[in-house]
Amino acid sequence: MTKKLNILLLGSGGRECALAWKLAQSPALNHLYIAPGNAGTAQYGTNVALKPLDFDQVADFCLNNGIDMLIVGSEDPLVAGIADYMAQRLPELQVIGPSKAGAQLEGSKDFAKQFMMKHDIPTAAHLSVTAQNLDEGLRFLEQQQAPYVLKADGLAAGKGVLIINDLDEAKAELRAMLEGKFGNASATVVIEQFLKGIECSVFVVTDGKNYQLLPVAKDYKRIGENDCGLNTGGMGAVSPVSFADEAFMDKVRTRIIERTLAGLQQDGIPYCGFIFFGLMNVDGDPYVIEYNCRMGDPETEVVMPRLKTDLVMLLCAAASGSFQGAQVEIDPRYAVTVMLVSGGYPQSYEKNKVITGLDAATGSILFHAGTKRDDQGQVLTSGGRVLAVTSMGTTKDEALAHSFESISHIAFDKMYYRRDIGFDLK
Repeated sequence: MTKKLNILLLGSGGRECALAWKLAQSPALNHLYIAPGNAGTAQYGTNVALKPLDFDQVADFCLNNGIDMLIVGSEDPLVAGIADYMAQRLPELQVIGPSKAGAQLEGSKDFAKQFMMKHDIPTAAHLSVTAQNLDEGLRFLEQQQAPYVLKADGLAAGKGVLIINDLDEAKAELRAMLEGKFGNASATVVIEQFLKGIECSVFVVTDGKNYQLLPVAKDYKRIGENDCGLNTGGMGAVSPVSFADEAFMDKVRTRIIERTLAGLQQDGIPYCGFIFFGLMNVDGDPYVIEYNCRMGDPETEVVMPRLKTDLVMLLCAAASGSFQGAQVEIDPRYAVTVMLVSGGYPQSYEKNKVITGLDAATGSILFHAGTKRDDQGQVLTSGGRVLAVTSMGTTKDEALAHSFESISHIAFDKMYYRRDIGFDLK
């Protein structure tokens, strides 16, 4: 490659900060723009006040600033069809992110389930329910054993999955979801058989035919230690994952990744970018819990530090059709990230708290999530999940110790974090 690339990255969270950190290391990069970004992403490029869902605004910026590649960090623009829009308006622009049809793997739980059934991809038994077949849904619940899993069909900002132990409560929640508990996202509800096992997150980069596997990670969703309390967007993550050994990953490749890509091709669905497979390990066999059409958060914060390969070059190969033969090199060390969150999260919380001690946390990489700068240059909290503190080590415990040492220097009012990230892994 002779020409260096101008890249626009859409998003503002910890995932985008980790992607920006990695992209900025590439000698193939000319200039990186992040829209809208946060206080951390500004270290790696130029933050731009664009709205990712305003496709006209994004396209105009790409035209006016000579953007060569658009990387879509979050799911909303992908599900809304940004890749299709750009293909029509700016056909020369390389877009990292699937077509609207491909993004339905995340945008519709019902679509994803039908896709998996059609292409023989292992997943839990399920039934899609609307107001029209509510009685069938109630009978299906009665046939299941507790706990009962209810999933809003559409995007619900990570809050559309309920796991309930009581049958009567599950029936009541099913009715509430169909009546608009999650807005239009739960006009259809997928009832799913509960799979007992341990979860992990598997990521690939693909051109729609060929793929490269990225480091496997495991995240921790519950607010409380020992996985208690309310679900969050993620309180931390670990990579590698001890049970995702060669035998398990062989099954993941043959039963899940390769069947997914073959299914996309068979169904005529273009796909260039990341696929996130949320998997459950049930007695050594992988089952798909969910697809995402982008990288995970906070998993990206441990995946990117372990990726030794140039990310810009890898994405160029995927977008240009020269992906066959692309190679990925992985750092064998552990990466652990601990998320610092606002007091009260994931329920109501206060913003605009001054964050101190960032410069003293020298043993870790600080990926900003919900942060911003004020007029005096101070870094303030601006979200529920504030900072991902990522560290490397030869063991999980060593990496975790580095993160806790860094956290000891950082403070903001009502700061909270879990001290047991990785507790369930060897």
